[in-house]
Amino acid sequence: MNIKILTPEYVVFDGEVDSVLLPGKSGEFQIFKNHAAIVSALVHGKVKIYTEKVDSAYQKFLTKETEAKSAFSYEIKSGVLEFNNDKGIILCE
Repeated sequence: MNIKILTPEYVVFDGEVDSVLLPGKSGEFQIFKNHAAIVSALVHGKVKIYTEKVDSAYQKFLTKETEAKSAFSYEIKSGVLEFNNDKGIILCE
Protein backbone atom coordinates (compact mmCIF):
# COMPACT_ATOMS: atom_id res chain seq x y z
CA MET A 1 0.00 0.00 0.00
CA ASN A 2 1.12 3.55 -0.64
CA ILE A 3 1.37 6.21 2.07
CA LYS A 4 2.11 9.91 1.66
CA ILE A 5 2.94 12.14 4.63
CA LEU A 6 2.57 15.81 3.73
CA THR A 7 3.14 19.04 5.64
CA PRO A 8 2.59 22.56 4.32
CA GLU A 9 6.33 22.79 3.63
CA TYR A 10 7.49 19.27 2.72
CA VAL A 11 6.67 15.86 1.36
CA VAL A 12 7.92 13.93 4.39
CA PHE A 13 7.38 10.47 2.89
CA ASP A 14 5.89 8.91 -0.23
CA GLY A 15 6.25 5.20 -0.74
CA GLU A 16 5.16 1.62 -0.24
CA VAL A 17 4.71 0.42 3.34
CA ASP A 18 3.64 -2.77 5.09
CA SER A 19 1.60 -0.85 7.67
CA VAL A 20 1.28 2.50 9.43
CA LEU A 21 0.58 3.23 13.11
CA LEU A 22 -1.21 6.51 13.80
CA PRO A 23 -2.12 8.62 16.87
CA GLY A 24 -5.90 8.97 16.60
CA LYS A 25 -8.20 11.02 18.83
CA SER A 26 -9.47 7.84 20.52
CA GLY A 27 -6.04 6.19 20.71
CA GLU A 28 -3.46 4.64 18.42
CA PHE A 29 -4.62 2.58 15.47
CA GLN A 30 -2.83 0.67 12.74
CA ILE A 31 -3.65 0.32 9.06
CA PHE A 32 -2.64 -2.67 6.96
CA LYS A 33 -3.12 -3.49 3.29
CA ASN A 34 -6.79 -3.86 2.24
CA HIS A 35 -8.04 -1.80 5.20
CA ALA A 36 -11.51 -0.33 4.82
CA ALA A 37 -11.77 3.27 3.67
CA ILE A 38 -11.33 5.70 6.56
CA VAL A 39 -10.99 9.39 7.33
CA SER A 40 -9.65 10.20 10.79
CA ALA A 41 -8.41 13.18 12.80
CA LEU A 42 -4.93 12.77 14.25
CA VAL A 43 -3.49 14.20 17.47
CA HIS A 44 0.02 14.95 18.73
CA GLY A 45 2.24 11.88 18.58
CA LYS A 46 4.31 9.70 16.29
CA VAL A 47 3.27 8.39 12.90
CA LYS A 48 5.15 5.10 12.52
CA ILE A 49 5.62 3.53 9.13
CA TYR A 50 6.77 -0.06 8.70
CA THR A 51 8.68 -0.49 5.47
CA GLU A 52 11.80 -2.28 4.28
CA LYS A 53 13.25 0.72 2.48
CA VAL A 54 13.03 4.52 2.72
CA ASP A 55 14.14 6.62 -0.24
CA SER A 56 17.16 8.79 0.60
CA ALA A 57 15.15 11.97 -0.10
CA TYR A 58 12.89 11.20 2.90
CA GLN A 59 15.46 9.84 5.38
CA LYS A 60 16.23 13.32 6.78
CA PHE A 61 12.64 13.69 8.03
CA LEU A 62 12.23 10.24 9.60
CA THR A 63 13.63 8.73 12.79
CA LYS A 64 14.67 5.07 12.81
CA GLU A 65 12.83 3.24 15.58
CA THR A 66 14.70 0.66 17.66
CA GLU A 67 11.63 -1.54 18.25
CA ALA A 68 11.79 -3.08 14.78
CA LYS A 69 14.38 -3.00 12.03
CA SER A 70 11.85 -1.73 9.50
CA ALA A 71 10.13 0.96 11.62
CA PHE A 72 10.50 4.70 11.02
CA SER A 73 8.63 7.53 12.74
CA TYR A 74 7.68 11.17 12.23
CA GLU A 75 6.41 13.38 15.08
CA ILE A 76 3.24 15.38 14.34
CA LYS A 77 1.29 18.04 16.24
CA SER A 78 -2.04 17.23 14.59
CA GLY A 79 -3.44 16.18 11.25
CA VAL A 80 -5.88 14.16 9.24
CA LEU A 81 -5.69 10.81 7.46
CA GLU A 82 -7.61 9.73 4.37
CA PHE A 83 -7.20 6.08 3.34
CA ASN A 84 -8.94 4.39 0.41
CA ASN A 85 -8.04 1.65 -2.11
CA ASP A 86 -4.67 0.94 -0.46
CA LYS A 87 -3.60 4.59 -0.74
CA GLY A 88 -3.30 6.88 2.24
CA ILE A 89 -2.62 10.58 2.60
CA ILE A 90 -1.62 12.04 5.94
CA LEU A 91 -1.85 15.84 6.07
CA CYS A 92 -0.11 17.09 9.20
CA GLU A 93 1.91 19.78 10.89
